[in-house]
Amino acid sequence: MHQDADPEAPRTLHVRDIGSFHIGGREAQLSGLPAREVVFSPGNPPVRVDPNGSFEIEQMYVQHVRLAAPRARQPLLLMHGGGLCGVCWETTPDGRPGWQRRFLEAGHDVFVADAVERGRASWARSPEFFAGEPLFRTKAEAWELFRIGPPGSWQGRAGASAACPGQQFPVDAFDAFMKQSVPRWAGNDAATQTAYNALAAAHGPFALIAHSQGCNFAFRMALARPDRVAAIVALEPSGFPDPPPQELARLTGIPQLFVWGDHFEGHATWARIRQGLAGWRDALRRSGVRVDELELPAQGLGGNSHMLMMDRNSDAVAARVQAWFVQQGLAG
Repeated sequence: MHQDADPEAPRTLHVRDIGSFHIGGREAQLSGLPAREVVFSPGNPPVRVDPNGSFEIEQMYVQHVRLAAPRARQPLLLMHGGGLCGVCWETTPDGRPGWQRRFLEAGHDVFVADAVERGRASWARSPEFFAGEPLFRTKAEAWELFRIGPPGSWQGRAGASAACPGQQFPVDAFDAFMKQSVPRWAGNDAATQTAYNALAAAHGPFALIAHSQGCNFAFRMALARPDRVAAIVALEPSGFPDPPPQELARLTGIPQLFVWGDHFEGHATWARIRQGLAGWRDALRRSGVRVDELELPAQGLGGNSHMLMMDRNSDAVAARVQAWFVQQGLAG
């Protein structure tokens, strides 16, 4: 079949530039640790390694693809969630084109971030620079918290665990998805926010699509640099800032869209999250901010997990988001 005859096939992209860079971060010093000898390759002699000295830490990695003729007014920045990195926007775990590709096809220049400590942003020594121990997400936590299966359904492996009825996440690719999981530290939010704000200042204004934990960074970026944020699409945000009410007026020119999936029944954690986000939404609206909500089941898109950009109907969800951008005059 000819590629253009298949509506799900990737379309040819005419690209002007592909590149990447690191942004944010700082120089840090380490002293007082003992040196030791290390054999870096079998058969080689040991090398004396002194861990003390100067380091660059707390930087963010950003990849960008710029089209030859973009149709969107601003580039699009994709912001990942907790315990993940920018790969979540690339090819889906079951091998379909991800949202990086789909929004390029829709006419956006696309930037994809690996936030501080994640992916190609790189680590720093812990606990000397990154306080505390790294946190790792288990398969059971991801299966149930991401609403792939209901609470208490994990039975040691995806094939033996009951998925939610009508589940849109590609369950057979769950193990492939978990290979994307990366460690996270609980104390690096300030450094992450500093890097995101620096990215906005240097390369914005952006339209933002943020997921889960990344939504909090998006909201705070808009508060810090409202001139560098054109719009926010928040995919199932898991947190929000708490600024003085008068500061919310800074966001009146930044339309926002909250997108929610399915299978929230029986999830006490998600009940608390959604209650808090309803309060944040209402506070924004009282301050004159346009906030739309997209409940996917009400739009005929049932069965979505927390990982909306990876679900089997991810193209249909992306189309709803793109239609919203068009309605805001941000894309053609």
